[in-house]
Amino acid sequence: MNRPFSGNPGEGQPQVDAGLGGGGARRALVAVVCSDQAVRARLAMLVGAGTAAYSSIDELAGALDGTPLVVVLGPSFNDPIELTAAEQLLSARREVAAVMVTDELSTELLQRALRAGVKDVLQAPVEAHDLQDAVERVARTIGPVSGVVTPVVEAGPSDGEVGRVVMVFSTKGGSGKSVIASNLAVLLAQRSEKPVVLVDADLQFGDVAVMLKLTPQHTIVDAVGSLDRMDAAMLRSLLVEHSPEGLLVLPAPLEPAFADQIGASEMVRIVEMLRTFAGFVVIDTPAYFNDVVLGLIEVSDDVLLVAGMDIPNIKNVKIGLQTLRLLNTPMEKLRLILNRSNSKVRLDSSEVERTLGVQADALIPSDIVVPQAVNRGEPVVYSAPRSTVSKAFEALADQFIPSTSKKRRH
Repeated sequence: MNRPFSGNPGEGQPQVDAGLGGGGARRALVAVVCSDQAVRARLAMLVGAGTAAYSSIDELAGALDGTPLVVVLGPSFNDPIELTAAEQLLSARREVAAVMVTDELSTELLQRALRAGVKDVLQAPVEAHDLQDAVERVARTIGPVSGVVTPVVEAGPSDGEVGRVVMVFSTKGGSGKSVIASNLAVLLAQRSEKPVVLVDADLQFGDVAVMLKLTPQHTIVDAVGSLDRMDAAMLRSLLVEHSPEGLLVLPAPLEPAFADQIGASEMVRIVEMLRTFAGFVVIDTPAYFNDVVLGLIEVSDDVLLVAGMDIPNIKNVKIGLQTLRLLNTPMEKLRLILNRSNSKVRLDSSEVERTLGVQADALIPSDIVVPQAVNRGEPVVYSAPRSTVSKAFEALADQFIPSTSKKRRH
């Protein structure tokens, strides 16, 4: 029997912990939405006795009252129209998070679901414990709510221009993307007349603060927690400055558990606000696809795809390229970066280019000065400015701001 939600759920109704971000937890309710009555009943049974069930998103929306809710979307949401309706609800109601169960899980459907704001996708038939575990995980991603639609923060730039977003991404860990992101950001900060911001979007294991020897007082968690009342000036106050070039850094959370509190919509809103006052926003990302990475790919002007000189790395990068094509990512925004390109591993950069079907835009050589600089907490372009690897980073920065127009910002 369908019933509206209330702040005091009835006895026997499934409840899970919803994280509040600042300590403590609130109970979240669970509902199933699917146009197929038999499937709807089965999913409700798997979640637990007393689960609310609805035949459509419109019917569910009429019952919402601000109570935290995890909604399980059935296979009927494979239909793009149904999924669009779910996306509109999820973007408007921050207290609602979604899990999706589908009959056939394809890469295309997974990407569409993640882009719509769905937190997890399971393939039927699904076991009760798997669905319940997914619901528990998603419940912890529900942020603070006020019972009303989350307002959109508008913060337009004073000169009418927005900064350029440069995302550094790899599909294989250990490829050196954090080193590339931090050194590129340092060089851009030296050359840009406007501020340059480095965002560490590797929300579980970000290393940017360590690489730059920073002790941050604020992280992305603070920015997301204040997003409802955020403006450009407040966001800028949360950034930590790296001297002497004045690079501004938004560090990753200090604890991996905080990553669940940050979704794609929050990250995109933060980046869009940063670019209102920054000349460049450089983003370091985790080495896998998730909803945050997909959202950042969409808003980025340039995606630097980092590949190492080993077979597993190249294989993963090739799969990453195929995924980006499936997502209809414009190929002109992709730039292939071959890291450790001079490594003596019996692989030539031209062979890698042929394998990937993409020409490299930058070759970063291997050099002992890089790990030495990382261990000292310094950008290698500072500690060894005359090294071959620093020259390669300079050439990469030239693709964004030519060194002939270099102007140090005070």
